[in-house]
Amino acid sequence: MTTKETAGITGLTKLSDLDELAKKSGKKKVAVAVAHDEHCLEAVCAVMKKGIIEAILVGNEKKIKEIASKLNLDLAGSVIYNEENDTLAVKKAVKIVRDKEADIVMKGNVTTATFLRGVLDKEQGLRKSDVLSHFAIFEVPTYHKLIGLTDAAMVIAPDLKTKIAIINNSVEFMNKLGYAKPKVALLCAVEMVNDQMPATLDAALIAKMNQRGQIKNCIIDGPLAYDNIVSSESAKHKGIVSDVAGDADLIVAPDIEAGNALYKCWGFSANSKLAAVILGAMAPIVLTSRSDTEESKQASIILAAAVN
Repeated sequence: MTTKETAGITGLTKLSDLDELAKKSGKKKVAVAVAHDEHCLEAVCAVMKKGIIEAILVGNEKKIKEIASKLNLDLAGSVIYNEENDTLAVKKAVKIVRDKEADIVMKGNVTTATFLRGVLDKEQGLRKSDVLSHFAIFEVPTYHKLIGLTDAAMVIAPDLKTKIAIINNSVEFMNKLGYAKPKVALLCAVEMVNDQMPATLDAALIAKMNQRGQIKNCIIDGPLAYDNIVSSESAKHKGIVSDVAGDADLIVAPDIEAGNALYKCWGFSANSKLAAVILGAMAPIVLTSRSDTEESKQASIILAAAVN
């Protein structure tokens, strides 16, 4: 595995490093809700072929087998539960994970609203905390290691309390990936606290809370502008002394607009590779989009399987 050691932190440098991590953590079981979906089955079967996961497919059995035949997919070793009703299929997949018969739940050919309604059901779902958040990890060609980003897809306008929950979700996940103390950068437009810019006030408070031990298992700095986060030369030029600047493992966006814009810029304009999961439930959630590349869909499953 290609890694870089910085201050006792292991930083992954290639998205392919996740394959080895996943294999070391042991084969995981993925419960797919409404599994009769070509894109989903292609990704699942590709990762199964690598020996990283086993699949539990919940959905229309006839359609699942028709898709497998059409695309020449090997379903050997997978378990299929026939359930033609989308809501009941989601409920079944969630129950499988809740009962610890699977380690990961994945969205198939079902609306996000229906899927998340089953995941968040107060009595029979996978709710662990009040906040579900999106976590992505990117291989950006111009950066020296993988870099995480949260939240680009779930939480629209987080307040201070919610930002802390989002950070805790991501840090807990990164700890399980092997990051002893991930370096967390709080993204703002500027690196100075400005009382006219609420995001800088939140960033300063969160950084101080981390220094005082209220947010654990990571190193947080902010506010930091994007150039300071990814370039140590920029930080040096501006006189910023920071363990995080120029060497961040995770960027925390102030809101979904900033997070989503950065996500799309890296993905569509910077030739970056990515994997993403939803955090904050009892198990990682794989919720890919049809616009995601096949490589990204596979990487997202592998990312969910790589945690110990």
